[in-house]
Amino acid sequence: MSDAPELPTASGTYGEKPTLTFPGPDAPEGLQIQVLQQGDGPEISKGDTIVVHYLGQTWGGHVFDNSYDRGTTIDFPIGVGMVIGGWDKGLVGQNLGSRVLLSVPPEHGYGQRGVPQAGIGGTDTLVFVVDLVDIA
Repeated sequence: MSDAPELPTASGTYGEKPTLTFPGPDAPEGLQIQVLQQGDGPEISKGDTIVVHYLGQTWGGHVFDNSYDRGTTIDFPIGVGMVIGGWDKGLVGQNLGSRVLLSVPPEHGYGQRGVPQAGIGGTDTLVFVVDLVDIA
């Protein structure tokens, strides 16, 4: 048996809005990255502008944002500090067409300030399912 931390499971496949099921109340330490579905596209490099669909949820809590319900992707430069550190660290090096689960502790997310208007506390671990759609 490995000592890999237990991570949430995500329903659905690439391109479908996922539903997360959490293994327990306690999030693992540190940034956790799990490829749920391996894509066969080019590798994402630091500085690329990537196009993604995503769902973000607090560990064991509420969904605070998702692009699936809006029906539109978002795009942003990756690996250059324009998004939270967990995304910069977790998505660079992944292949286009992949579905990636990120468990992002506060130090790689929004820090101790959280995002109160989104219901994200300063101690919340965030879980994202990210579909890597394109490189713009």
